[in-house]
Amino acid sequence: MKRGAILVGVAALVVLGTLGWVNRKDVILWVVTTLAKDRDIAAYSPITWQQGPATAPEGDRPPNIIFILADDLGINDITAFGGGVAGGRVPTPSIDRLAAEGALFTQAYAGTASCAPSRAMILTGRYPTRTGFEFTPTPDGMGRMVSMFSEGASGLPPTEWNSDAAGKVPSFDEQGLPGSEVTIAEVLKTAGYHTAHIGKWHLGSGPEFGANAQGFDESLLMASALYLPEDDPGVVNAKLDFDPIDRFLWARMQYAASFNEGPKFAPGGYLTDYWTDEAVKVIRANRNRPFFLYLAHWGVHTPLQATRADYEAVGDIRPHRLRVYAAMVRALDRSVGRVLAALKDEGLDENTIVVFSSDNGGAGYVGLSDINAPYRGWKLTMFEGGLRVPLFMRWPAGIAAGTRIERPAAHIDLMPTFAAAAGAALPAGVAIDGIDLLAAEPPARAHDALFWQSDHYRVVRQGDWKLQVTERPKKTWLFNLALDPTEKTNLAGKAPAKVAALTALLDAHRKGGRGPLYPHTIEAPVAIDRTLAQRVRPGDEFIYWSN
Repeated sequence: MKRGAILVGVAALVVLGTLGWVNRKDVILWVVTTLAKDRDIAAYSPITWQQGPATAPEGDRPPNIIFILADDLGINDITAFGGGVAGGRVPTPSIDRLAAEGALFTQAYAGTASCAPSRAMILTGRYPTRTGFEFTPTPDGMGRMVSMFSEGASGLPPTEWNSDAAGKVPSFDEQGLPGSEVTIAEVLKTAGYHTAHIGKWHLGSGPEFGANAQGFDESLLMASALYLPEDDPGVVNAKLDFDPIDRFLWARMQYAASFNEGPKFAPGGYLTDYWTDEAVKVIRANRNRPFFLYLAHWGVHTPLQATRADYEAVGDIRPHRLRVYAAMVRALDRSVGRVLAALKDEGLDENTIVVFSSDNGGAGYVGLSDINAPYRGWKLTMFEGGLRVPLFMRWPAGIAAGTRIERPAAHIDLMPTFAAAAGAALPAGVAIDGIDLLAAEPPARAHDALFWQSDHYRVVRQGDWKLQVTERPKKTWLFNLALDPTEKTNLAGKAPAKVAALTALLDAHRKGGRGPLYPHTIEAPVAIDRTLAQRVRPGDEFIYWSN
C-alpha cells in the first residue's frame, strides 16, 4: 500500500509539474500581477507647488523655458509635416502652431532610438561615451519576462536574455544618470531659474539619481505606467497581444504618482491631462520669476489608453488600437494648447521659449505601419524612423515665425541652446557635445558629425552621409540622405572609401570615450520594415537591439 501511495504521489507531482511547465507563462503573469504590485498607493492628494514672488522685479528678465517631451511619438503622428495619425484624420493644431509661429528643424534627431539615453543626452548635452548612460533601465524582471514571451509569432528569433549580465546590473532605481553629471536644470539654477519637472523621469531615483538630486526644485513623478485604472469607466483600453512588452506593462503597471519622491498616490485624472493641469499651476505660481518647466509626457507610449471622450471625438477609425492611439495624440495636442493658453493668460507668452520634441521615433511594437512615414525603421532601430523626431521652438521675442532650420539638429543640442538663451554659463571643465541651435553664426560641430550607439550597433551621420554598422547580424549600410532620405539604397558596396572614412570616425568616437555604466541584459531582434503585428518574410532586414 505504501509503495502504491508513493507511486500515486509521484505521478501527481509529475502531472502538476508538467501542467506548471506548460502553463508557466500564465503562472508568471499571475505572480507578476499578484505579488509584484505596490499595495501602498494612497488616494489622490492635491499638490502644493512653491509660489514665486507676488510681483515681478523691474528690468529685463531672461526667458522662461518650457520643454514638452512626448514619448514614442512618430514624426507622422502630427500634421505639421503634412501627414498625421490615421491618414491625417486627427489634426494637431496646437503642436503645429509651435512650428508655424517659431522655428521648425527639418532634420531633427533623437539622442538615440530608445527613451532613457535620449533623456540623459537632452539634460546633459553629452553622448553616452562620456556619461556611460547607454541603455534604457527596465523594471526588475521585465527583460526576462519579455524574452520568455517573445517566441516568434512575428517570425523573428526570440529575444535573448543574459542571466549572467543581469546579476551585474543595479536595481531599477539605481540604474541612473550619475550625480556627477551636470544637467540643464542645475545650469539654469545658477542663473536664478526656478526648476520644475512633471511626468516621466526614467533616469534613476533617490539622493543621487532622482530629479530633485539632478537640479529640479520640484518634481511630480510618474510612479508607474497606467494613464487611468484599467477598469475606470472613463477609459478605453487597447491591449496588444502580439507584444511581450505590452503584456508586461498590463500585468505589472499601476496608476500612481509621487511628489518630490514622497509616498505614491493616485493622480488626479487621465495622465496626459493631469500633468497638464499641474503644468498650468506651475506656470501661474512662477509668473513673476524665470522658470524652467520640463513637462515629460508618457503619451503616446504603451499601454494604449485613451479617455472615452477623446475616443469618441476621433471618430470611427480602425483598427481599434489605431483609434485609441489617435485619441492619445489628440490629448497630447490638447496639452500643448493649454500650456500656450496659460502663458497668454499670465502675460508670459512673448518671453517664454516653448520647445516640443519626442524622445525617439514611433515604436513598431504598437503594430501601426504609418507612424514614422515616409522613413524606414522604428524605435529600437537607428534608421531614420527610429531617430527622426519633431523639434519645434516657439519664442515670439527671439525667434521669427516661420523660421525653418535645415541643418541637422539633435537632442544633445538642447542643453547648450537653453543655457545660451538664459545667459547661463556652461559648466566649467565639462565637455559638451551639443551646440547652440539659435546662435546667429552656427558653431561648428565636431567632425561635422552626429553619433549614435547601442553596444555593437553604431551609427554616424557626417554631412549628408550616414553609416550604420551592426555585429548582429554583421551588416553595413551606407546612405546618402540628400539623395535618399528614406534609406532605400544601400551604397556600402559601391563606396568603400566612404565606408572606411566613416568607420574610422565611429572607432575614434568610441575609443575616446568610456564604456556603459552597466551591461545590457537582452538582445532583441527588431524588424526594420515590418511592425510587430506583421510576420517577417524571407529577405526582410532586422537588427538586434541591445538593452
